[in-house]
Amino acid sequence: MASHHDLGKKGEQLAANFLLRKHYQILHINWTSGKKEIDIIARQGGTLVFVEVKTRSTQFFGMPEEAVNGAKQELLLRAAEHYLEQYALQPDCIRFDIISVTLGVGGEEIVHFEDAF
Repeated sequence: MASHHDLGKKGEQLAANFLLRKHYQILHINWTSGKKEIDIIARQGGTLVFVEVKTRSTQFFGMPEEAVNGAKQELLLRAAEHYLEQYALQPDCIRFDIISVTLGVGGEEIVHFEDAF
């Protein structure tokens, strides 16, 4: 059985590959600064996209995207602000997406929620 950490890393890599197939430019995977963390930072045209990836091996506890509640969204907003300050970026447009990855016996399911919050 894969550890929770390994499952998350696999989900992030699958999500990044999914975005690459959709012609996104991946800037960072698992960007961290102190306690702030963003799973994927990508660019789609002129839009800077901050992506939260949620991976599950079962839907017993609900759909992966349901784990991105208001508190998690606030943490992501703060991390994105910190990222923009750290790199002195002023993009024309930013967006927050969620990618839900479910890894089951029948294979993987990836669902992309653009402009999720």
